[in-house]
Parts: sequence; structure tokens; C-alpha cells
Amino acid sequence: MRKIVNLLAICAVFATAAAARAAKPLQIFAIDVEGGQATLVVSPSGQSLLIDTGWPGFSGRDADRIVAVARFAGLKRIDYVVITHYHDDHVGGVPQLVDRIKVGTFVDHGPNLEDSDATRANYAAYQKAIAGHPHIVASPGMGLPFKGLEVHILSAAGEVIDSPLPGAGTANPYCNSEPAPEDDATENARSLGLIIRFGNFRFLDLGDLTKKKELSLVCPNNLIGTVDLFLVTHHGFDQSNSKAFVWAVHPRVAIFDNGPHKGASPAAWQTVHDSPGIEDVWQLHHAMDSDKDHNVAADRIANPDGNDQGKYIKVEGLADGTFTVINSRTGLHQTYAKK
Repeated sequence: MRKIVNLLAICAVFATAAAARAAKPLQIFAIDVEGGQATLVVSPSGQSLLIDTGWPGFSGRDADRIVAVARFAGLKRIDYVVITHYHDDHVGGVPQLVDRIKVGTFVDHGPNLEDSDATRANYAAYQKAIAGHPHIVASPGMGLPFKGLEVHILSAAGEVIDSPLPGAGTANPYCNSEPAPEDDATENARSLGLIIRFGNFRFLDLGDLTKKKELSLVCPNNLIGTVDLFLVTHHGFDQSNSKAFVWAVHPRVAIFDNGPHKGASPAAWQTVHDSPGIEDVWQLHHAMDSDKDHNVAADRIANPDGNDQGKYIKVEGLADGTFTVINSRTGLHQTYAKK
């Protein structure tokens, strides 16, 4: 009898351990790079993907912040670095990053497509820094080989997917009232955008994609469907984040990766805030040039004043669709139940 009891106890321990492994979350870190982008994704299996690398210069400030968060997440290397486009607040940190941590594969949309000296210089510096690394030129409809996650490329080099994701494709009722968007010849319109799915949890990041291209993803039919977590496009500028787009993807929670004097513009902030079904909005910074009515409460802001604190926002997502958002400055956390 004692052997049977011991065996049952051992089985219970293994079952508990298996359940714990099964419940290990997807981790997403919105890293503060002062109005640029650096978003680190760590899968339950330990694979990692970094979306953009922040600014150049500042004595390696942004690369240091990325590496600090990567070490906190238990990483010794970053498996994929995705570069959305070649503006310096997104690609500028690559040379400093590769000097500080091992990087596997770089993913981008191909050559620079903006006619400006700045982006040509940024692209040349990027090409030099990634020499010798595996490199993927992404196109809409591609995926990345991630264990336990689905990573779908939605936009790249000015093109977008032409067929709906599974479960998407319904007509978008907000398209008819949306003003015609302007053309955009910059790298913003060429942003590599992606959606990451972990079971029932969906995270959307479109880089700095501007209105004409974002609308082509949801009008006349919504090719993306709905999402749980939305990294607000283009830091929350109103050249992006049209009502027809934001309201179609129907985010439950949104994060602005803004700086103290960059992004989270009142018009875009209001569009996100008023989106039907939204449960919460978080910000990396208090928008110093905006007003009280267009900033969230201080406990939802990682960096509430103009000081260069570098606090991040962390998200832990479970396969059943439950997720938790954590403010690294205060430890405040809010859990959003599965739908």
C-alpha cells in the first residue's frame, strides 16, 4: 500500500510540473528607447524575437536597455531581430546591439525604399553590422519558424497580405466613413508588420505603417481579425491609427511606445481610447506635450515624467487568451481574463 501511495505522490508531482510547464507564459517587453521601438518577445520554449533596436548614439543607451531586459528574461542570445524599417529610431541601435549580445537571424523588408540621405546612411550602417549573420527578406504571408508560436508577416516593402488570416475576412463597417488617406513615400509605409499568436492570445505590431497601408489590411474586408494586445502603430501618431483600422482590429489592451515628446498624439490617443471593447490603455511615457485628458492614469505609465528612467512594460500571455500587463516602475499588474 505504501508503494502505491508513494507512486501516486510521484505521479502527482510530475503532473503538477507538467501543468506548470504548460502554463508558462509568452513574455512581451515594451522596452523604453525614448520614443523609438524595441519590443522583445520570449516564447515559453525560450526562443526570442526582438522587434527593432531603438536609436543610435547616446553611449549605447538603447542597446544597453535591450540587453538588460534580455538578461532579465534569461536570454544569452536573441534568436531573431526583426527590423520594421530604416528610420534611425528603429534600426539605429543594431551596430551597438551586436557588440553586446549574440544575435541569430536578422529579418527585414529588403533594401531601403526612401529617397533620403538619412535612410540610405542607416541602411548602410545596418548592412555593415549584420554582415555574417543569417538574413531573411520577409514578404507578406510569410511566417517565422517559432516553436509554440505563430508569427505571420502582414506587411513589408509597401505590400500587404491579400487573403484573410484564419477566422478573419468579414466586411469592415467603418471603411465607408474613413477619409481617403494620403500617399506616403517614406520608409514608414514600407514597415514590416506582424502578428504573433500563442494559442488564443494575439499580439499585433505594425511598426510605423501609415494610414493608406494599414487601411489596405482592413478595408473593405478585415484581413487581420481581432487582437488582444496592440502596440499602437507609429508610437501613436495620427498619420497612422485610423478609426477604420483600430476599431476593426478591436484591441482589448493597447500600449503606446511613445516618448515624453514624441507620439501619443491626442487624435490617435482618442481613437484608441474610444475603440469598442477596449479594456485598458498603457503608455511608456507621459505625453508631456499633450493634456491630462489625453494621458492615462500615472499607474498605467512606465515613465511618468521627463526623466530618462528607462522603465518598461511587460506582458505575460497564456495560450487560453488570459494575459497580464505589468508596469516595471511600480510593479502594478492587471490581468485580463480569457474571452
